[in-house]
Amino acid sequence: MRQRHTAKLETIALTVPEGALEAYEAALNSVCDTVGFFRDIKTGDWRVEGVKPIGRNEDELAGALALAELVTGVPGTLERVATEAEGWLARTYASFPEQLIGRRFSVRGTHLTGPTTPGRVTLTLDAGLAFGSGEHGSTRGCLIALETVARRKPRRILDLGTGSGILAMGAAKLLRRRVLATDIEPWSIRVADRNAEMNGVGKLVRAKLADGWHHPVVRNGGPYDLVFGNILARPLCGMAKDLALNLKPGGSAILAGLLATQARMVLAAHRRQGLRLERMLPQGPWTTLVVRKSARG
Repeated sequence: MRQRHTAKLETIALTVPEGALEAYEAALNSVCDTVGFFRDIKTGDWRVEGVKPIGRNEDELAGALALAELVTGVPGTLERVATEAEGWLARTYASFPEQLIGRRFSVRGTHLTGPTTPGRVTLTLDAGLAFGSGEHGSTRGCLIALETVARRKPRRILDLGTGSGILAMGAAKLLRRRVLATDIEPWSIRVADRNAEMNGVGKLVRAKLADGWHHPVVRNGGPYDLVFGNILARPLCGMAKDLALNLKPGGSAILAGLLATQARMVLAAHRRQGLRLERMLPQGPWTTLVVRKSARG
């Protein structure tokens, strides 16, 4: 399942303060094949980098950057550097060794050929894909949180904004339950379907194109015992009411995609809907929240 990059590639990058990182990471993610971000310890600013074929999705990129600037009030100056395709792919593989996450999970790239780690739930992904490889602190936090929530043996599970499908696959493999995995990006649904088949859970993970809680497939699939929401801080706040309404009494939600500085804002939005904090998991600059609905409803 290795990606072949026949088009010429470029690395696009910009440097922004922490408050603008979320918006600009999302902007580059909308058009790039891979996105990373690195903090300058001296200044505290973040450098966001993405790799894309030269000339592809230029109008979409301009629009996404304009939206990020409008939302944050921070202008981003874009840098462009030509990138050797094979060199980029080799560096990607080299930076994606097997990752042992929590006590239960192992995430491996398709380029690894050695034996898997005994006693671990192994999730195999293409290291050349843009997101959800387990390297991101949000993904790691969600998998660690899943280990705890799994003790309650949730039956109805939703992965809202599934991306690569890694969280849906983790839940399906660990719990042997069916998982509804949704995303607003058609490409994500194709990737999640393909990954689920490759990991042997194609019959358990149901990937659907859906716009959050508004879509009938999401509304009709509940109420849920467990919901993953690895999205962004502001959308999570906006969906807090729908989440609370669609959780079963005693049900849990694992919320991620938020910086540590945004955790209080997201938690407050969910507390207003009657959900209580059960666990907070910091992973570098990112934080994962586990919230729960009262068993009394």
